[in-house]
Parts: sequence; C-alpha cells; structure tokens
Amino acid sequence: MPKKTNNSRSHDELANAIRFLSIDAVQKANSGHPGLPMGMADVATVLFTKFLKFDPSNPNWFNRDRFVLSAGHGSMLLYSLLYLTGYKDISIKDIKNFRQLKSKCAGHPEYGHISGIETTTGPLGQGFANSVGMALSERILANAFGKISDHFTYVIASDGDLMEGISHEAASLAGHLKLNKLIVFFDDNGISIDGPVSLANSENTINRFKSYQWNTLSIDGHNTSSIEKAIKSAQKSKRPTLISCKTKIGFGSPNKEGKSSAHGSPLGNDEIKLTRETLNWPNEPFEVPTKILNRWRACSKNGKANFKKWKTYFSKLSDKQKKEFNRRINGKISTEAITALTNFKKDLIKDPISVATRQSSEMVINKISNLIPEFVGGSADLTGSNNTKAKDANIISAPNYKGQYIYYGIREHAMAAIMNGMSLHQGIIPFGGTFLIFADYCKPSIRLSGLMEQRVIYVLTHDSIGLGEDGPTHQPIEQLASLRATPNVNVYRPADTYETVECWQHALITTNTPSVLALTRQKLAPVRTKFSKENLSSFGAYELKNTSKNPLLTIFASGSEVNIAISVMKLMQKDKMSCRIISVPCFELFKKQSLAYQKKIKGKSKINISIEAGVKMGWNDICPVNTHNFSIESFGASAPYEELYKHFGLSAEKIYKQIKKL
Repeated sequence: MPKKTNNSRSHDELANAIRFLSIDAVQKANSGHPGLPMGMADVATVLFTKFLKFDPSNPNWFNRDRFVLSAGHGSMLLYSLLYLTGYKDISIKDIKNFRQLKSKCAGHPEYGHISGIETTTGPLGQGFANSVGMALSERILANAFGKISDHFTYVIASDGDLMEGISHEAASLAGHLKLNKLIVFFDDNGISIDGPVSLANSENTINRFKSYQWNTLSIDGHNTSSIEKAIKSAQKSKRPTLISCKTKIGFGSPNKEGKSSAHGSPLGNDEIKLTRETLNWPNEPFEVPTKILNRWRACSKNGKANFKKWKTYFSKLSDKQKKEFNRRINGKISTEAITALTNFKKDLIKDPISVATRQSSEMVINKISNLIPEFVGGSADLTGSNNTKAKDANIISAPNYKGQYIYYGIREHAMAAIMNGMSLHQGIIPFGGTFLIFADYCKPSIRLSGLMEQRVIYVLTHDSIGLGEDGPTHQPIEQLASLRATPNVNVYRPADTYETVECWQHALITTNTPSVLALTRQKLAPVRTKFSKENLSSFGAYELKNTSKNPLLTIFASGSEVNIAISVMKLMQKDKMSCRIISVPCFELFKKQSLAYQKKIKGKSKINISIEAGVKMGWNDICPVNTHNFSIESFGASAPYEELYKHFGLSAEKIYKQIKKL
C-alpha cells in the first residue's frame, strides 16, 4: 500500500522522485545518507516548486534566493533537486557516479562543483552560520542598491546542526540583527547517528530560538498545506524564522523509517523493493518518468519571470550605480584604494613610525575603508584590541543595515563562518578580528574558507609571547604552524608598518585565497628604509639586509623577530662577522616562487638560523638544510614581554652567544 499522506498525488510523485534518486544513488555507491532526503523531500518539493526564486538557465543571477543544505550529509537531496529542476551542469550520469573519485556529486556538497551549491557543507552547523552571513549581506546590499538586492535565504538544518555550538552563536546574532529574510527548516526527526536524539539532548529547540528573538513555527513536515502556510507566514515576519518540521527519517521505508539505521547506510536491495511498493514508485533505478521530470523542470518559470523583473529594476539604475554594483559583485578592488596604500608606503619611508602591527593594520583600514564601501569588518568583542574599526565606519544594525562594522560579540567561530557566507554571497569583502590564540575557535571555518577559495581576511592580533602578562592561555605557540599547514590559506606575519601595508595590499587583491594577518601587541621599530613600488612581501620572503657578498650567517625571521634579527646583525658587525637577513612575511607565497628565486633567497651561508616565537615546525621547508631554529617548543608564561623573550632564549644577546658556539 502507498504511504498515506494528505497531499496530492502530483506532489507525492514529485517528492518521490527526490526520494528514489537519493535511495538509488546511495545504494549504487554503497555509501551515503538516504534518511534525510527521504524525510525532507516534502519540504524541499514545496519550497522549490512554489516559493524558491531561481533560474537554472541563469544560475548565478545575483538576486536568486539562496538555498543552503546545512545538513550536508543529506547531499543527495540537493543533487536530486538540481538535476530535477534542470541545472545544466548535472546529469543523471553524475547522480549515478555519486561519491566516486572526481564526481561532481561528492559525499557532501562542495561549492564550485555544480551551480546551485551555494556553500560547502558537511561539518554540522557551518551551513547554518554561512546562511546568516548571506542574509546579512543581502540586507547590507539592499541598503545600498534597493530592490536589486531583495531575496530570501532558506536553510535545511538537522538536529546535529542545531546541537553544534556554532549554531548557538550564529542564531543569537541573527536574532539580534533581525535578519527577517532568513528562513530555516529544522528537520525535527528525533534521530541522530547513535539513535534517538533524546540519548544526548533534551532541550526545547523552539523555546531556545524564541529566546534568540526568532519567529518560530511548528508543522507536520509531510503535509504540504502546513508547509505552504508556514513559508508564507515566515516571509512576512520581521524576524528570522525557524520552522520546526516534524518528519520521519527514511520516510516510506517499511522497516527503517524513523530509525537510526536509515541515517547513514544504504537501505539494501530488499528494503528498496519494499519502499518502491510502499510509495507506489514502479520505476527502475535512476528512472524519472518524463511527465514528472517535465513538471519539475517547469517549476523554475516563476524564477525566470522574476529575473526579467529584476533586469527592469537594474536598468533603472544610473550608469554610475550599475558600474559600482558590477564592480562589487565582480570582487574588483577600486584603483583608488590600491593607490592609497602605495602612497602610504611612500609616507612611511619619509616619516617612519614605531607602532604595534595591530595599529599598523588599523592605519591601513582607515586609509581604505571609505574607498572600498563593500569592505565590511568586525571583531569578536575585541575591537579596541584588534584595532579593526575604521574611525568613520558606521555600525551595522537593524533596521537599515547601513555601515561597515559589525559587533560580533564573543562568537569567534560564528564570526568566521558568517564571513564565509558574506563572501559567498558576493558584493562584500569581509574581515574580522580576534586574538591569534583563538584561531583555534575559528579553525573549522578558516579551513572551509581555504577549501571554498574565498577572500576572507582574518585579523589575528596578539600573535606571540609578545603579548606579555596575559600568560600562556593567551600566548600562541602552535597556532602559526597549524594555520600554515592548512591548504590554500595565506598566513602573513609582517615585521613593521611597511610590511603590514604590503600584506594587506596582497590580501585584498587575492580573490581565491583567505588571508590571516598575524599582528603584534608590542611596538616594532621600522625595518624597511627604502621605498619599493614592487610589493616585496608578496614574494613571501626577501632579502632585507646584507653586509657581504658571501655572508657567514643568514638569519630567517618573521614578524617581531625581524627586529631581533637586526639586533643580532649589529652584534655580529661589532665582531666583524658578515650577516644577511631574510624577512619571511608569508611561507605560502614563498613556496609559490620559482625554484631559482627560492634558491637565491636561501643563499649559501655557512651558518643559517631561523627565529620565530613559536614552534619551529614548518621553518625547515623555508630554510636551507641544517638550519638552526630559535623557537619555543613549550607553552608560554606570564611576565612582561621583554623578560619572556630573554627567558625563552630569544633575546639578541642569547642568540648571538649560540651563533658563536655554532
């Protein structure tokens, strides 16, 4: 007997197309998660056929509604929807190749593989937090361009998404900012991998979201009438909306529906046969009848009509507004901003300054903020310490969202993921600050910034034992190495204001790689004394000083330790020993240089040392063989920073004594 619902036969056929494409793909791969696509097929069908504003023939249309499958393990739900609605870059062959090497249909949705995948999801809670960034970007750009930016962000989230700590942080901020165009469907099926959710969780999710100032609704997730009414109500809300959808995981499976066995394993051929009978789906694996496929393909008609309306709105913008909108969406930095930074470098040579590089960074932000209106920053409750706020930057808040600065509160992980969402949305260049030690709280999102190739800029200050008295809980030791080990993340550690300008300049023009700026609390004397139109920091490492054609010693150093290297050089000169200094602001950029350039920088000195106030891991990839590392291989301590450098053997005098022994 078919599974009984109060829905029309037409709806059930559309929803079952999702279910069986998902079931068949998971079975063929012998791997995957069929339970969520089967359970949320009704919600997804109503959303895509009656509400979602999209156009598969123009998938990157800016004003499309964004759909985020935060519960990325249910990826076949999304792949099925993209195929059924007619996205050109996914075929039934791709569906059949689910979870195989080089397949577009990876185990979890990956941004860039197929049009319509708005973000990479899988680590639970990430997509939820990304969606907050998307919804916030929509509001910011609506303030600037009106109806040109006027769309909803829809999310399907699981119990797991909402249990993850990041969801608490992100939901709280979304409610505070009244992001009313954010609508989240909570797949409330009561099942997780281990079994019933009640094994580990007894919270009232609805009340929790009410406390975050969200609009909340509870519905039967298998009843089309309830789903439609809930979405219509949510669209009118003045707050973000959580729609709790009571569903059955593995819907339609006679023996696995409502059980954890439906979550993350194929149903099996015998159970699939029974499910086909139960849901009255007599078709062969991967077969969608033409009449059903045609109905799915027709559901984007409203999106195409909306696109035409949007083009009419766009045509009414002035030429200046059109040009500015296109510049922002294309991610191009204004030439005025780059020129301003070049001129700032000239000023620094004429009038050098000794300041902490966190203050140098603030100077850069002040120079460019007005010249890049899409440059939107913030801090996780450390604005005065991270120095991330431009003097003239207005605070972004409801209801007008006019401004360039966000108070994220003490929500480091959500801040990082929200910035990913803002970047993915397009039209915003996000940056955000916290202490480098709390990169550990941001790391999963930083990793996804790299994986998705997003221009997100992390301003991480208090970068070493140089922060002093706050002690080992706040002193980064292994963080630089950890971040440098992350693929496609540029970690910049500038040695003075001049290098800070260059690092910022390179971060801004690098569109496919996130940037980490590791900045000091303590003042640093200027190390650059000559103007260079060329951005030397963009080479990752360069020769800063040299006292001989054939120096006895080469010192490799980054950040604040470049000043120590200069002091060591002065001690060597007193003893008439030759020395050269290589400043290494960015490992990743140096490794991208030609082998000839790398060989030239490494040089042929008899003795080579590296100096960095952190673990030595990674330095042997940069320096010649047998380089002696001056590093810290233990946790820090609480004391004034000058004493700490001496204590850990990183004073110029102690290093020089060791060099003489070498």
